[in-house]
Amino acid sequence: MKKNKGMIIAFMTPAVLMFVLVFLYPILRTILMSFFKIENITDSFSKWQFTGLANFSKLASTTLFKQSMWNLARIWFIGGLIVMSLALLFAVILTSGIRFKSFFRAVIYLPNIVSAVALATMWLQYVYSPKFGLLKNFFSAIGLDSLAKVQWLSNDHKFMALLLAYCFGMVGYHMLIFASGIERISQEYYEAATLDGANKFGQFRYITLPLLKGVFRTNITMWSVTSVGFFVWSQLFSTVTADTQTITPMVYMYMQIFGAGNSMTERNAGLGAAIGVMLSVIVVIIFWLCNHLLKDDDLEF
Repeated sequence: MKKNKGMIIAFMTPAVLMFVLVFLYPILRTILMSFFKIENITDSFSKWQFTGLANFSKLASTTLFKQSMWNLARIWFIGGLIVMSLALLFAVILTSGIRFKSFFRAVIYLPNIVSAVALATMWLQYVYSPKFGLLKNFFSAIGLDSLAKVQWLSNDHKFMALLLAYCFGMVGYHMLIFASGIERISQEYYEAATLDGANKFGQFRYITLPLLKGVFRTNITMWSVTSVGFFVWSQLFSTVTADTQTITPMVYMYMQIFGAGNSMTERNAGLGAAIGVMLSVIVVIIFWLCNHLLKDDDLEF
């Protein structure tokens, strides 16, 4: 028994140390920093100026930060509806026994293995281009000249252009999660439903959807995590750091910590830490709501 304890300690110690150094310490330091005014993120503790909840109250009264939170909410909600709907649709189709399933799955997932920079450049240069873009040529070919003349990268349309491009790259990832969940459902349930006279829509509504509650929790949580970390796409779609149509909390955090943007006159890493804490709390709340609203214990087999 003593030998077993020694082996357990020997194997667990590196993992525990890595967890403390890589995860626990940065989390605790970030929470602590959110209550201070810090000019440089590498400043020693002696240079920190305690401000209490001033960083959080300042964020609540800052118009640009509130705009970034509104953009994030739209990305999470509207983008989430688009991505989850398409991902579930493709997952159902690919698990229905169609031919060349592996090929279609690879094609749909392909944007996830392409660099976000390359993907955004493709949309900017070859899809939204006002001169030779795909959308312009497509709408011109079918006679919709009014849509062909739309400037997709103007301030009036930039946010939706950004959101659609981002959703295009995220569908495949969530599709695979849905597909794996559907493939785990026993075919006996569908066979029994077929014998009872249920059509495909009925089987999807009363069998597939209820048995995917756990998968929905996972997908919503992962979508929330990627949404709060929205940064690269925002930077690529706008040459102005503080563009109100593309700014997100992560971009605003970057501005505060590194003093980016012409509108920033000072750096405050403590304010950036406060943003990180707020975003983490939002993800935890969403995770908690998903666990309480999407329960599996009410299912009957």
